[in-house]
Amino acid sequence: MMKPSLSALLAVPLLAAVASPSSVSPARADGGVILDNLRTISTIASTVPKNGDVNPYGIARVPVTAGRLQEGHTLVSNFNNSNNLQGTGTTIVDVAPNGKVSPFATIDATKLPGPCPGGVGLMTALVALRAGWVIVGSLPTTDGTAATAKAGCLIVLNSQGVPVETFSGGPINGPWDMTADDRGFDASLFFTNVLNGTVAAGGNVVNKGTVVRLDFDLDNGRPRSTVTAVIASGLPERTDPAALVIGPTGLAPGRQAPCTGYAATDCTWFKDGDDAQLLYVADTLGNRIPVVTNPLSRSNSAGPGMTLTDNGFLNGPLGLAVARDGHILAVNSGDGFISEFAPDGKHLAHELLDNTGSPPGAGALFGLLPLGDGKVWFVDDASNTLNLLH
Repeated sequence: MMKPSLSALLAVPLLAAVASPSSVSPARADGGVILDNLRTISTIASTVPKNGDVNPYGIARVPVTAGRLQEGHTLVSNFNNSNNLQGTGTTIVDVAPNGKVSPFATIDATKLPGPCPGGVGLMTALVALRAGWVIVGSLPTTDGTAATAKAGCLIVLNSQGVPVETFSGGPINGPWDMTADDRGFDASLFFTNVLNGTVAAGGNVVNKGTVVRLDFDLDNGRPRSTVTAVIASGLPERTDPAALVIGPTGLAPGRQAPCTGYAATDCTWFKDGDDAQLLYVADTLGNRIPVVTNPLSRSNSAGPGMTLTDNGFLNGPLGLAVARDGHILAVNSGDGFISEFAPDGKHLAHELLDNTGSPPGAGALFGLLPLGDGKVWFVDDASNTLNLLH
């Protein structure tokens, strides 16, 4: 994203890629507020590779050592090229815990193993799986403007950083962010789409954003798609001259909370004590966090989802993550804050992560990754860095 003002970014108030359920972070053991103990921001590394790509969007923790993948390292994808043109970034960098940066992949659109309409523009949609595969979303442009944005694809890379498969067409139309339920021999990807009618609408809001589940068999040489389902739809999205596209962004898997005290206007679909899985979505233009129930088994759309929380301390939520105690972390595109919410939607805390630009923090925060030690890693595209909140 270019560095927009808030007025340019949004006409209304405005997750990584986010970790899979097996790798999401616990909060404090006593169940307290996560952000209460996190007051320091440290820069771990610049995310700019040798070719000059900028705008770090996606972030994924590597769960296994295989090939060039090292367990505990962090992968970061870049959306812009060295000329700061959106939808033209081609690199994924590897950041070691000590801050050492090395290239993981530079993806050449002319050498992809399958179709990817429009080419390569790497997005926030980034996951690393336990079977040694990395999957990244591409929402490409030719000149950095929404007028040339194409549907893109999902690109599968092996543990050496080499593309081996692409998935495109059907419900894949501008993949924007992604998370995964990683079960080892198979996995379910969840990703948002933001190009369903947005370019044709010429900057007007259209309620056509979707969340798609793509199920993979990982025990057959390379990922093989088995089931595709649109599990949420009707989410607001639009093109923007500064932000390229604004639409549903962060995704985070969680577990069902009791209905009592729930912020949603209708909780009849909740059963107290049930442990069904949920999928939280950052509805950026709607300035809310909705919930999709039964995301792993759902074969139909939940529409725009039930609202967990909206407005208040939200200001264009982008990145999203869930801790093991069910606390939800969201970073704002409109003011540079991170907020923490209880499973019932109650706001618990907020803290400033980025105060650069005018207004502070506008459009700077995307990928968000809480770790097992209670700390939170995040990318900041205003400074092109990977940072640690501790």
